[in-house]
Amino acid sequence: DLLHWQQLPVAIPESRRFMIFSGSAVVDWHDTSGFGVHGRPPLVAIYTAQPRAHRGPQTENLAYSTDGGRQWKKYSGNPVLNIGLRNFRDPKVLWYAPRHEWVMVVSRAAQRRISFYVSANLKTWRYTGNFGPAGDTSGVWECPDLFALPVANRPGETRWVLKVDV
Repeated sequence: DLLHWQQLPVAIPESRRFMIFSGSAVVDWHDTSGFGVHGRPPLVAIYTAQPRAHRGPQTENLAYSTDGGRQWKKYSGNPVLNIGLRNFRDPKVLWYAPRHEWVMVVSRAAQRRISFYVSANLKTWRYTGNFGPAGDTSGVWECPDLFALPVANRPGETRWVLKVDV
């Protein structure tokens, strides 16, 4: 009801090797990932893993839940995206229905770029391009978001918005 809250344990705990950084979560309604059970769609979290002591690249990883988000299991095939950069983080994932594929925007923070990837199953990602640097380049770019907004006075028409925190 968004009024009464209950404290739960950490959903995706850190390990001895990796800290867990931000990302996003989706409902995989079509079970493209294959994580679903008994016809129920899984919740899938896409997050950045940061090696402890900041040695090594930041990578994008998956965890999934088949019980509505109470328990999460890290995907055994992690990382699902590793391009070898130390500042590659904050994946935002969405389902793009017209092409029946997942879209990920992820920050190349120090380069002040946002990279775009697509996937059929959330596990295998294909690079499609970059945005930036442009606009405010005074700080690192983090936590991108990509969403469609309706155009005023034009029913059925939308425009895509890419938001970046600086």
